[in-house]
Amino acid sequence: MLSARLARSGLRATAQQFSAPRTAALNGLRTYATPAQDVRPPVSLFGVDGTYATALYTAAAKSSALDQTSKALTNLGQVLKADRKLTGLISAPTLTVTDKKQIVAELQKLSGDKGEIVQNFLVTLSENHRLGLLEGVCDKFETLMGAHRGEIELNITSAQELDNKTITRLEKAVTKSEFSQGKKLKVVTKVDSDLVGGLVVEIGDRTIDLSVSSKIAKLNKALTDAL
Repeated sequence: MLSARLARSGLRATAQQFSAPRTAALNGLRTYATPAQDVRPPVSLFGVDGTYATALYTAAAKSSALDQTSKALTNLGQVLKADRKLTGLISAPTLTVTDKKQIVAELQKLSGDKGEIVQNFLVTLSENHRLGLLEGVCDKFETLMGAHRGEIELNITSAQELDNKTITRLEKAVTKSEFSQGKKLKVVTKVDSDLVGGLVVEIGDRTIDLSVSSKIAKLNKALTDAL
């Protein structure tokens, strides 16, 4: 894992993160050498990680490198999710300039990207003490790319992991409904044992709660109101 390799190389950092940025996110962004174009992100994002994701999307779009950048961010997101200690390590306030350069070089390798956009972006995060936001940036960049491709996210939460056949049936059912809005669905599955059983399906601003926990809650309310 990257966190172990960095630790062995001499990095000894705590998981404490900066509570405030040294500079505002946009003011601290590195200037990308891209042609002047009017690029508008497909959706508006919130939060500091959303600001960075939007800036990266704009830079990649201007350089016609959206797919390449998306692949790199997906790779980095998978690394961060696989090694949960890594976010704390790369966001530690005790990192030296040399530490940060080493981290950026390692992340660049793991991204699989050889261009300057992702590299410059990682350097920007490093200089602004924002490497701890990288996982959030990866997630929000994917949100931008989904909107760019005309996708709409279909979130399926179940008490137990669903098999592929059930997921496919649900996807087809939603595709034929008005909820899909004629867009391509991006299926995201989650497991939440608190549901007890059943499903919660979310698409756009619509939520269909078919969980057992929801039915129990309604039953309890009906009993309470009747007493």
